[in-house]
Amino acid sequence: MARVTVEDCIDKVENRFELVLLAGHRARQISQGAPITVDRDNDKNPVVALREIADETLSPDDLKEDLIHSLQKHVEVDEPEVDLPEIADAPAGVIAAEADDDDVVAFDRMSEEDLLAGIEGLVPPEKSDDF
Repeated sequence: MARVTVEDCIDKVENRFELVLLAGHRARQISQGAPITVDRDNDKNPVVALREIADETLSPDDLKEDLIHSLQKHVEVDEPEVDLPEIADAPAGVIAAEADDDDVVAFDRMSEEDLLAGIEGLVPPEKSDDF
């Protein structure tokens, strides 16, 4: 393939904007030293990236996932949830959790209605001439 055009790649990636994003991301990867999957033929990195997409040597879905991952600033890690059966058995107002040294720590729970009632009952501070 002597020249690569958008028409060569549009059947692999249907959205032209997404094609530009993927090819640009792949060109940056190549410039950072990623191995190329087609012959370079004295082409620049964006052309090589488009040729890789057109020849389907790289999956557009894999490129898309890699692009998304590179743009994320915070990646959430799914951690297994701890099953605490004592929470279900505790009274509605208090949750007791035991520490390693057998100390009992109690946490009070407040309903939303109680919280709103407490906030409404607050009195604004009196104004003073000191400020």
